[in-house]
Amino acid sequence: MISNAELVKKYCRHNKKFPHIWCPGCGNGIILSGLLRAVDGLGLRKDEIAFVSGIGCSSRAPVYVDFNTLHTTHGRALAFATGLKLAKPELTVIVATGDGDATAIGGNHLIHACRRNIDMTTIIFNNYIYGMTGGQYSPTTPHGAHGSTCRAGNIENPFNISALVEAAGASFVARTTSYHVMQLQDLIKKAIRHRGFAVVEVITHCPTLYGRLNKAGGAPEMLKWQREVAVPKNKAAKMSPEELEGRIVTGVLVEKELPEYCDLYDEIIRQAREKAGRGGENE
Repeated sequence: MISNAELVKKYCRHNKKFPHIWCPGCGNGIILSGLLRAVDGLGLRKDEIAFVSGIGCSSRAPVYVDFNTLHTTHGRALAFATGLKLAKPELTVIVATGDGDATAIGGNHLIHACRRNIDMTTIIFNNYIYGMTGGQYSPTTPHGAHGSTCRAGNIENPFNISALVEAAGASFVARTTSYHVMQLQDLIKKAIRHRGFAVVEVITHCPTLYGRLNKAGGAPEMLKWQREVAVPKNKAAKMSPEELEGRIVTGVLVEKELPEYCDLYDEIIRQAREKAGRGGENE
């Protein structure tokens, strides 16, 4: 297995933002490492990849990597990525986005990307909070949890991101945590290989804001919590709803073959050209 030092040398830009711009103990670096190991395992060349992000802690990830990268506006990563994939369908398009970026201001783009089934991979860093802008509660903040904008506890019910994207039509859905590093890189590999819209939801930790505001401890305690509450899909299938309360079901949750958007678009163009050619011959 490639070492961390070799991974950085092979795939990362060497700039003044190292060692990193995330808070100490943040789980985002674990997810980025998982992505790079997945890319390395698949043997993808750097110029074959377009890495797109929006705004937020997770969206800083493209800053580090020596791929084709695009840092877009808040919530619009999937819109930019869709245009990029249609213009350059040969690229492997990967999107990094957070729970706020993807399911709040970007929620409309998320559900429509799912239903279109365009061939790209979206990694959603779900840390239950807006980490970059001060700890405001997000659409995935658990009911009763605290944030800088819900000091008395969140009264809203959170989104289940994986269930949301499944209902919207994503043809590949997986979930893991930043604790389960081997599963993380394996699921990202499977998502990239999948022909269609793939989502990997990663439950990760924000010790600086979510951990502090909710007395969840530091990074070690939050990682331990992820280990304790995670349950594999096959085991979860044998558990009652009461037993699954408060648990995180991990693994590949959805995997199906559906017509891919770029393929369908190309077919329309092909038919239009054939029709135009036949019309010219008749004239």
